[in-house]
Amino acid sequence: MQIKKTIEKVPGGMMLVPLLLGVTLHTFIPSLGDFFGSYTGALFNGVLPMLAIFFVCVGTTIDVKATPKILKRGGALLFGKVGASVVVAWIAFKIIGEGSVLGGLSVLAIVAAMNDTNGGLFLALMHQYGKKEEIAAYPIMTIEGGPFITMATLGIVGLSAIPWQTLIGAVLPLVIGMILGNLDKDIRALLSKAVPALVPFFAFALGSGLNFKDVIDAGWIGLIVGLSVILFTGTILFFMDKFAGGNGIAGLAAASTAGSAASVPTIVAAANPVYAPVAASATIIIAASAIITAILVPIITAWWAKRVNTRLDQTLSM
Repeated sequence: MQIKKTIEKVPGGMMLVPLLLGVTLHTFIPSLGDFFGSYTGALFNGVLPMLAIFFVCVGTTIDVKATPKILKRGGALLFGKVGASVVVAWIAFKIIGEGSVLGGLSVLAIVAAMNDTNGGLFLALMHQYGKKEEIAAYPIMTIEGGPFITMATLGIVGLSAIPWQTLIGAVLPLVIGMILGNLDKDIRALLSKAVPALVPFFAFALGSGLNFKDVIDAGWIGLIVGLSVILFTGTILFFMDKFAGGNGIAGLAAASTAGSAASVPTIVAAANPVYAPVAASATIIIAASAIITAILVPIITAWWAKRVNTRLDQTLSM
């Protein structure tokens, strides 16, 4: 059987297929991981340890001479993603206010959906279509994760509220990998081989935190928010990536919503009770956006990567 080749025929297949498998199992058998527990259960909910190992392995493949380029690429994507959400937050606030409109759409739902990139999806797509420095740029983008930037965007807290431990913790596994890989070529050779093998495992774990029912519950509002994340942030990130010296692939790959962003409304509402009435609906909308973007972003990224590679081949053949 040619399972791997069949999966790879799907755009972003090594990420998308395991992710959809995880979503399907969690939708129809939500307690499956807990039922088996132990190592089997860890496959369902161990996404963070898997990503930590992935970062160490990716770090071993990076030459320290590429660090300035990594900061430039990661910073451009971070600025583009957060900048887009700030603009949208201002527009949405003028139209919606702090409440909600038809279908439970709120400023909180929009901002949280746009702020936080699906890191696992980005890493998998960059491994398949991008470059090493683009994979390494993601830890810089993790600053956008969680409730901190969303709170700042909403004006509840400032950027200085991000704990320094969180910032260091986000990049430390990558740095450790870079040090090991640059000190010992044998370690680089060993751990670099693990990078592609880890992708389907953390993709499955990411999917196991999502549910197709959330898409149905969110209805057309969830669909619109998901498409808006791709269209609006994708456009801005595409040009920011180009500005930073990329070809647009990394920008499109970052135009998604993280599944973990669904936890943000509850945290924000606890910090500011004004958002308590819209927290529940925002959670559902964000979860729907996470699933929709997880399906569409790999397809769009693969399409653009094919165009980029076609143009490159044509240029080289001249």
